[in-house]
Amino acid sequence: MESSSRRLDVTPLWKHVRKEWKLYSFLLIPVIYFLIFKYAPMIGNVIAFRKYRGGPNFLGSEWVGLQYFRMFMKDPTFWRAFWNNIFLSVAYLIVRFPLTLIFALLINEIRTLKLKKFVQTVSYLPHFISMVILAGMVKEMLSVSGPINALLGHFGVDPIQFISLPQWFSTIYVSSGIWQGLGWGTILYLAAMTGINTELYEAARIDGASRLRLAWHVTIPGILPTIMTLLVLDIGGIMGSNFEKILLLYNPLTYETADVISTYVYRMGITNANFSYATAVGLFEGVIGLILVTTANAISKKTTKSSLW
Repeated sequence: MESSSRRLDVTPLWKHVRKEWKLYSFLLIPVIYFLIFKYAPMIGNVIAFRKYRGGPNFLGSEWVGLQYFRMFMKDPTFWRAFWNNIFLSVAYLIVRFPLTLIFALLINEIRTLKLKKFVQTVSYLPHFISMVILAGMVKEMLSVSGPINALLGHFGVDPIQFISLPQWFSTIYVSSGIWQGLGWGTILYLAAMTGINTELYEAARIDGASRLRLAWHVTIPGILPTIMTLLVLDIGGIMGSNFEKILLLYNPLTYETADVISTYVYRMGITNANFSYATAVGLFEGVIGLILVTTANAISKKTTKSSLW
């Protein structure tokens, strides 16, 4: 009886797959991509527990257990990178997340269609700038002879070497990230707003609600599941700072505040060829990220009844 009930549960799915195989075939390339580039490389995590000396034995030649984990736990450079990672990611999240939502609400209030499209286009464009070009623009603008220092010079301020001063790195990282990603981050919010019942707005206007109250009592509750989903994803990505941008912007003078786990792994693994050690650090980073996203999802599910799973 149990086996027959299981067959009854599974058979409709396979019937649907055979019937709509053309639609399901579109999943083939994404599935292959994830298997090859996401799941297959996870096998290499085994060298975090084995000593890898190079050569054909890419899974290591000697079992060392938790040796590399104990090594980076005792390394003050790792902990500096760890806390820098947390600070930069949380600071960026705290500033960017509400600003993106506010910007989406402001765009949604634009009634002139041409003006709305113009604002959206202008705000989206920085997202498509290459990270290499972005880093070059930031360095040029903040150089001693750049426009920022030229402007400060008009007010009698001496030139500041922004890129070489550790205390300025977090400001540069957050502000450049907001400029590049603010417009792009509003897309999902604007898409969610189109699904809100317009009758709710009409009823609120009849009751005398202002635009601010409409946004607070109608728009935000209407897109709350989207807000919480994006927040959970952002919290899960706290450990994964923007590696490319940091690598392009930082230098040995700013390691104190700019060095994060991903750049630390790059230096240990690629530059110093200490692959097992770097893999152990990367595995630790991944586990922390998994814990963060799972915890954030559970809290979101309990408090707002919306979650990723």
